[in-house]
Amino acid sequence: MFLMRVALSDVPGALGAVATALGGQGVDIEAVQIVGRDGDTVFDDFLVDIPTGRLPDQIVSACQALDGVRVEWIAYYPEGGTLESDLEALDLITRNPARGAQTLTSSAISVFRVSWAVLVEGCSRTPTATHRTDQAPELSTAQLTALGAWEVGTVTPDDDWLPGWQDVIIAKAPVAGDRAVILGRQGGPRFLPSELARFGHLAALVPLGPE
Repeated sequence: MFLMRVALSDVPGALGAVATALGGQGVDIEAVQIVGRDGDTVFDDFLVDIPTGRLPDQIVSACQALDGVRVEWIAYYPEGGTLESDLEALDLITRNPARGAQTLTSSAISVFRVSWAVLVEGCSRTPTATHRTDQAPELSTAQLTALGAWEVGTVTPDDDWLPGWQDVIIAKAPVAGDRAVILGRQGGPRFLPSELARFGHLAALVPLGPE
């Protein structure tokens, strides 16, 4: 399974043309979701199953041969992965408010299509990672402090921030109770303004409570 982010012109038939191009390559589209807009450009995430014998580069070329279409990023997506919605994550958070921040951290992988997520506590004192997803690195207080103010935004760390984790883009958002959630994308794509807004809004809805 692969996840592909496509920028395409916001005109009738554009999405259908991409779907047709993918079908012509034997690709099965498992799911598609609009993740943002920028003027006359729409950004869609496609969850696709590429047939044996086809390379991701061939899929990219087929899409980019279309007028007004640009593939921003394509990468392997874990088998069984889904494109979870913000509302689905919020439903899980509200079912168990006391563990809302942990739920947001775990759900972020499928909601925001990131490589990993980490819950940080004691942000204004001694930031400490208390919950992380399977692929997340172990981050020290010094590394967390280096990310700057705990407000909604993105950071591209220096190469020496965490050796072996180059090309990481990080999004962060504060959560009630002097906590924050950080998201990491390895190698892209960039976080769209709409994604940051959604992330910040969802984080703000996490209730204050013991973890």
